[in-house]
Formats: sequence, C-alpha cells, structure tokens
Amino acid sequence: MARSMKAALALGKRMAVDRISLSSSPLLRFRGGSISLSSSVKCAVADQMLLDESAKLEVASLPSFLQRRVVVYDGVCHLCHSGVKWVIQADKDKKIKFCCLQSKAAEPYLRASGLERDDVLRRFLFVEGPGSYHQGSSAALKVLSYLPLPYSSLHGLMVIPAPLRDAVYDYVAKKRYNWFGKDNDCLVLRETELLERFIDWEELLERSKIQQM
Repeated sequence: MARSMKAALALGKRMAVDRISLSSSPLLRFRGGSISLSSSVKCAVADQMLLDESAKLEVASLPSFLQRRVVVYDGVCHLCHSGVKWVIQADKDKKIKFCCLQSKAAEPYLRASGLERDDVLRRFLFVEGPGSYHQGSSAALKVLSYLPLPYSSLHGLMVIPAPLRDAVYDYVAKKRYNWFGKDNDCLVLRETELLERFIDWEELLERSKIQQM
C-alpha cells in the first residue's frame, strides 16, 4: 500500500512538472487539462495555409486565362502575315487562333511559356494548351497537325531530329525581313470577317483605325 502511494505521489509530481514546462513554453498553452497552440503559432500556421492556398489558386487559375491552340507570331513580318492567312484559309474547322506578338494580349501567353518577346521574334510560339508550348519548326508541324488532310500528314516530319529542322527554320527566320520585308506595326487583315480568329482583334482594329488616319 505504501509503495503504491509513493508511486502515485511520484507520478503526480512528474505530471505537475510536465504541466509547468508546457505552460511556460512560448509555443504551447495548457488550459483545462488540454494542450493548445499559442497565438503566434496559430498565426504562423494560418499564414502558411493562406500562402499554400493562394499558390494553388494561382497555378490553377493561370491556364484558364489562356485559350488553346493559339499562334503567337511576329505581326510586323510579311512572311509571318502570309503564313497566318494561309493557315486561316486551310483551317476549315477554325481550330487555330492567332495573336500578334506586339499586342498586349500576347503577354499572358509569354509569361505562361516562360518566354520573352525576343524569343518569339526568333521562333514563333504555338500554345497548344496548358503546359504545352512549342516553338520554331516543332510549332509549325504542330499547327499543321490540326489542319485537314493532306496538310496534317506533314506532321510526320517530326521524326526528323529537331536540330536539323530548326537549323532550316532559323536560317529562313533570320533572312525573312530582307527577303520578304516588314512593317512598322502589326499588319491587319483587310478581310475584317477573319478578325474573329484573332484573340487580339480589338487591338488590331484600333491599330487599323490609326493607320487609316
């Protein structure tokens, strides 16, 4: 009996010491027989949860602002302008949309793909979808894959190693202004009914009005 009393007293002392050490901790509070986090810890946890949620929302919401299958091209380049018109005529199902690199509407597509304007001036950009971006010869072949036959069959040229394809692409791209010319501002299609294919059509209309003044 005496031994059990001594054991009980020892246990009580240990619990009292543990309670005092917990209550004196800056991170924990002992109230009503239960342990709770201090206000500073709660604030830190809450802030971290908010940061995590905001990061998730930012990642999840970013692609929703981007349309799929968008070609971002050099709007002052005559060769690029002709290529855009050709794709519009061949794309009977209207799968491909376009955006002039020099317009403000192109900025979110550049940010999403991690590119600068100079990067797209060297090699045009095709935004296939969230997390799927292509440049240069790969972008051109990806665009062709969405066109009807026989053009879509040219996508098979992807089997050619990218360095070889891009070497040809880069050579033409460097010479395009000398060979085909350029404009001082984004070239606007004369066929206004085709402007629906451009995500920056409002900017293009404004540019067209300024050019006509």
